[in-house]
Amino acid sequence: MTDLARTARIDVLVEGYARMPHVAGTVSLVRDGDRVVVVDPGMVADRELILGPLRALGIAPEEVTDVVVSHHHLDHTVNIALFPVVPVHDFRSVIEGDRLTLRPADGFELSPGIRLLATPGHTPQDITTLVGTPEDVVALTHLWWTEEGPADDPYAPDRALLQQQRERVLGLASLVIPGHGAPFRPGTATPR
Repeated sequence: MTDLARTARIDVLVEGYARMPHVAGTVSLVRDGDRVVVVDPGMVADRELILGPLRALGIAPEEVTDVVVSHHHLDHTVNIALFPVVPVHDFRSVIEGDRLTLRPADGFELSPGIRLLATPGHTPQDITTLVGTPEDVVALTHLWWTEEGPADDPYAPDRALLQQQRERVLGLASLVIPGHGAPFRPGTATPR
């Protein structure tokens, strides 16, 4: 991933949380060149929590060019329909309207500064969106729910695979935007 351009911009639209019974996924906007990408348009308390920040950034839903889902849990996908028919990228395909194109996610380039990685861990279908900004290489991922982990993800079917993918991402990223929390800089206390 050393060839990842450092040209993108990221804005967190919704900082997610998981305080049962209330759950919201982190929703982010990534822009690079002509690509306007929403990552994980999932559960939020009110759809205006996604649309309002978009408007504040000068982006209309019709201007979004792509949607990426980190995995298929509803708390990360339920608001895909907020956006007109655009390519929706997941772990093995691109879906546009009623057209399904199969392709592996690992290494798929949305733009010079946005790359998808297959990172099975939280689920077997997880992907990470790796983004090169001028300041950081950022991983938008559900390998961590928050900065604290959890160290043992209760949904992860294979703990060793989760650890392997976390190490892979930590070897690439200087900033992590987790599935249900604030961005964090990995350190020695970051769950592996």
